[in-house]
Amino acid sequence: MSPEERKRRVHQHIDLSWGKGRLALAEQLQSKYFRYKSSLILQTVDSAGFALIIRRIRSAVPDLEVAVEECLADGDKVITSSTLFGTLVEPVFGYPPSGKILSVAAMSLWTFNPAGDIEELNTLFDLESARQQLGMESAFPVTLPPI
Repeated sequence: MSPEERKRRVHQHIDLSWGKGRLALAEQLQSKYFRYKSSLILQTVDSAGFALIIRRIRSAVPDLEVAVEECLADGDKVITSSTLFGTLVEPVFGYPPSGKILSVAAMSLWTFNPAGDIEELNTLFDLESARQQLGMESAFPVTLPPI
């Protein structure tokens, strides 16, 4: 599979899962050994766990949209830089509903197996920015002295 084909597969997976909630179709792009790691949760999950996360977030943010700003491929890896945005109307993962449109940056590392299936997905969300947008106290109340 070429780097461009892997990038297309990533875009398709994002659109099917996050964008449309078509999780059974997104799962067809994943290896049977698929693993998802994220800054949202503490443990690594399989396809079923990934689907549960997506369903919860899409329920809490029904107008969710994902914009992929950058997509780079090298070898069996693809890296995406994205922004998720929408209105948080229900509590999710400890974040209270706000009625405000949130914008959360995400960086993801996608790993493909030799058959071209997504084997692993690691995503880092800018949760500190989400807390600030919601008016929540920082989880990391560290300030540096002035220079």
